[in-house]
Amino acid sequence: MAVTPIERLGKDALQAKGFFGAYKWLILRRITQAVIIGLFIAGPIGGMWVLKGNLAGSWLFETVPMVEPFVFLQMLAAGMFGFLTTTVVGVAIVLAFYALIGGRAYCAWVCPVNVITDAAAWTRRKLGITQSAKISPQTRFWLLGAVLVVAALTGQLAYELVNPVSIVHRELIYGMGVAGGLVAAGIFLFDLLIARHGWCSHVCPMGAMYSLIGAVATVKVTSPNRVQCDDCMECFEVCPEPKILPPALKQGMRQGHPPVVDAMTCTRCGRCVDICSKDVFAFSLLTLGKAKRAEPGESVGKEEERGFKKAS
Repeated sequence: MAVTPIERLGKDALQAKGFFGAYKWLILRRITQAVIIGLFIAGPIGGMWVLKGNLAGSWLFETVPMVEPFVFLQMLAAGMFGFLTTTVVGVAIVLAFYALIGGRAYCAWVCPVNVITDAAAWTRRKLGITQSAKISPQTRFWLLGAVLVVAALTGQLAYELVNPVSIVHRELIYGMGVAGGLVAAGIFLFDLLIARHGWCSHVCPMGAMYSLIGAVATVKVTSPNRVQCDDCMECFEVCPEPKILPPALKQGMRQGHPPVVDAMTCTRCGRCVDICSKDVFAFSLLTLGKAKRAEPGESVGKEEERGFKKAS
């Protein structure tokens, strides 16, 4: 199985699909992240309160409450049961949204730390750094449990004092200071020098929680054109969770629907969709009943693909 040299990474997609086609989802993610930060900043700077607060808890147009589920989970663990009805409504709205589109879409489309970790991954490729510490992806779930235990023991949202996502986001809104700079630099260096995709894919407890939320999401990445795969391995190079790709590439159709990339772990970043010159991957809308895993050896045919609704 040949590995595409780093200098050739993405070149075939550029030639086949053009610049926007080869970077469409990456561009849309960056626009989304910038718009979200901009809407939070618009209030303090210009008095336009579209989003008031921060990612931990905010108001949309000063009317619709939105509460971050990870913070709410810590509140429950800490025994903070005196929250208002708006808090419950706010967390329900956010939970419903991410349960629909995929919990870890938060990691790729909203979280400001994603820009830092993507930059570290890009730098690793450019510098040819291949060594990486062996960190189990399950570590993030252990840390999720540890965060809740600490909240229960202290009766406080202790993790929020050091949560990189909260720190970076607050400082982007109110002005990046020393704390935000140190956190950003620390995560960048960790991903660059210690572990490939170390923070988001192995350590972050927020990512662990959002993966649980998105286990039954309807928006998924599938491989409807997997028979065209030429094993170039470019999708593995850019995917922050490359271990989830083989099942979607090596399994066949079931009940007229192509294999699905692990909905629980996938961040819906779209990089596998962008970088593939063969259009092997696509964003798709699948109901829970249709999102069944395919069995190895099942055939792929045009007749089987009828009725399958692509999202792009």
